[in-house]
Amino acid sequence: MISVFVGYDPREAVAYHVCSNSIIRTASEQVSINPLALRALGGYEEKHTDGSNQFIYSRFLVPHLMNYKGWAIFLDGDMLLRDDIAKLWELRDDSKAVVVVKHDYQTRKAEKYLGAKNENYPRKNWSSVVLWNCGHPLNRTLTPEFVGSATGAQLHRFTWIPDDLIGELPKVWNWLPDEFGRNDDAKLLHWTLGTPCFHDFAQEPMAEEWHRERILAEYCLQRGID
Repeated sequence: MISVFVGYDPREAVAYHVCSNSIIRTASEQVSINPLALRALGGYEEKHTDGSNQFIYSRFLVPHLMNYKGWAIFLDGDMLLRDDIAKLWELRDDSKAVVVVKHDYQTRKAEKYLGAKNENYPRKNWSSVVLWNCGHPLNRTLTPEFVGSATGAQLHRFTWIPDDLIGELPKVWNWLPDEFGRNDDAKLLHWTLGTPCFHDFAQEPMAEEWHRERILAEYCLQRGID
């Protein structure tokens, strides 16, 4: 069973469902998809006020939610799987505490969806796709108390993990079409500036695939697909 945690924000609930449908539709193995919804995180109170979405900090609770055992995948909700998530799962590395795509770029926009600031910072978007080695001793640092009090810089830069214990995924597993442009070889699309459900981002590169997946997520045999 592949444990997957997907960020959920009620302001773009459709994003969670589209992402989840793409996971299920392309998966060759059983997956357990868990929404990271703040109301369901008993024992954790979100006190940060600088987040652009409701799962910007709760993603770091995944090892805690897994009882610090096994492996799990975290994905932002504004994503779409174009390939089998079992292939991503195969890239686990027991010698690492986490495995991520190590982006190094400067954003092209100072503002993203719903008017949120979009600042450049070291290791930007490293935490948007994470293979969590939940049983690694270093990840026991991530208690609800620690996550609730740590800064964004501490968390999103994985400051509790030495650099040599942060593994690296191929960039195709966290491709940013709205920043990098189209890539037909991408395995996972991430519209980091804004999910195509928002009017301002409905025509971003490769957004047609997101709109198609939304139709598939709403599919009923009697309604058909246009």
